[in-house]
Amino acid sequence: MLCTWPSHSTRLIDIQSDTRTAHTRIVNPRYTHIYIHIYISIYASAVCSSVGSLHLEKISMSDEEHQFESKADAGASKTYPQQAGTIRKGGHIVIKNRACKVVEVSTSKTGKHGHAKCHFVAIDIFNGKKLEDIVPSSHNCDVPHVSRTDYQLIDISEDGFVSLLTENGNTKDDLKLPTDDALLTQIKDGFAEGKDLVVSVMSAMGEEQICALKDIGPK
Repeated sequence: MLCTWPSHSTRLIDIQSDTRTAHTRIVNPRYTHIYIHIYISIYASAVCSSVGSLHLEKISMSDEEHQFESKADAGASKTYPQQAGTIRKGGHIVIKNRACKVVEVSTSKTGKHGHAKCHFVAIDIFNGKKLEDIVPSSHNCDVPHVSRTDYQLIDISEDGFVSLLTENGNTKDDLKLPTDDALLTQIKDGFAEGKDLVVSVMSAMGEEQICALKDIGPK
């Protein structure tokens, strides 16, 4: 607001950065416009600083949310969704947070007020336990990403851990011998005979286990 005074007046309303307060100061009228510009500049600077702080805080929160979502996506990458009605015998499915191989699947007829349902019978690919689940055929199920990698067997430690040779020449020493008796015997006997052995390691949902053996001949 532009304020004017009689020529004989030397009173000026002093605008502070806190707009709730005002007081009078005796100044020369010829410097009135200077004081007004100074206080307007101070007020504008304070407002810009507050807005800038809020903007930076919002950006920081957005970055944290993005990082949280990225972590969630990384965890979810162990599985992928698939419609229950499209999963067949021999495929994979997650039941009770375990990666399983489907050994039997049957679909009930559509009910009068419901959907057809799929009954899955599956075997845990790591411990061999039998698990079952019933899911509406139109709903999605979690399916694990299952992979197999071959490694050459280098050594077997006394505590049952194996040393495997990777493709890049490093060793992998965090796996134990399999619990399957037949496969365990084949590996131990072949290693004792000095044969070159290649083991297949199955991986799914953060777990790994030796699942097969390939005899590539004597060393």
